[in-house]
Amino acid sequence: MESRGKKASSFACGMALFLLLGLLLSPSSAELPRFEHPVKCDGSLSFLVVGDWGRKGEFNQTLVAYQMGKIGEQLGIDFVISTGDNFYEDGLTGVDDNAFEESFTNIYTAESLQKQWYAVLGNHDYRGDVLAQLSPVLRKIDGRWLCLRSYILVTEIVDFFFVDTTPFVTKYWSEADHHYDWREVAPHEQYIDNLLKDLDAALKESRAPWRFVVGHHTMRSVSEHGDTQELLEKLLPILQENGVDLYINGHDHCLEHISSRSGSIQYLTSGGGSKAWRGTYTPNADELRFFYDGQGFMSMQVTVASTRIVFYNAFGQVLHELNLGKQVV
Repeated sequence: MESRGKKASSFACGMALFLLLGLLLSPSSAELPRFEHPVKCDGSLSFLVVGDWGRKGEFNQTLVAYQMGKIGEQLGIDFVISTGDNFYEDGLTGVDDNAFEESFTNIYTAESLQKQWYAVLGNHDYRGDVLAQLSPVLRKIDGRWLCLRSYILVTEIVDFFFVDTTPFVTKYWSEADHHYDWREVAPHEQYIDNLLKDLDAALKESRAPWRFVVGHHTMRSVSEHGDTQELLEKLLPILQENGVDLYINGHDHCLEHISSRSGSIQYLTSGGGSKAWRGTYTPNADELRFFYDGQGFMSMQVTVASTRIVFYNAFGQVLHELNLGKQVV
């Protein structure tokens, strides 16, 4: 059976879109896998960002997906980013778990969403069979799906750095209430050190005008989970040193925009793909620009000189807009 991903639509200018150009074979000092995605013929990119969604359509996941399809069509999106917690409550049980199709393939059915999905793992994904979620077998079921621990997505105007944040969180390693699949990750100190070294090297190599980092866990958040101290201590200094523009995450089931008071980085939370409404608000040291304790998603339109970010609720209503500029040299 032909997957929905293989039925994907074409370039805005009519050329067939190679959804995944694949691993670049050129040598690099960074060891993170690299993928490439083409920009539109006008040199722009547009995409959606959604997180914390995989509930087999429940908790308004289907409603959010419907609105994503409408906005995706309006913008002519090139791909979708998932910020993790892709399958609740405890990830996938294996490559044959029906939850993959029940929470993904059968939910995001709009024609505009038949594009490549670039995903990271969340803490709930780590409670299941992580290797299944990373397996190419899932791509045969639905060709849109691409999920790895950490990797780089290269385009002409923006480089995306996807970071596996769950192993950073110390409490998960000793948590008694849940099992975590640490295969290929333990010992976590060495894993994190290698990841940070590779990320730093890759950021230093990047020549794209924009640099966006995507992870599951919050770095700055006023909602239930709040700030992730391990990321502030270990990951943030590397982002600041290398001039990262945006840190994009899920984990907290809400929509947020927070601006750093000590630098230019913007923190964007898109974790409203299904269950939300936590009723928690705890300010932090940075500047809160927008907070919506509910369901929704985010769109981004990027050119070499500008980035436009829009937050939507589950009814497709615009809640917040952010426009960033970049001086073109």
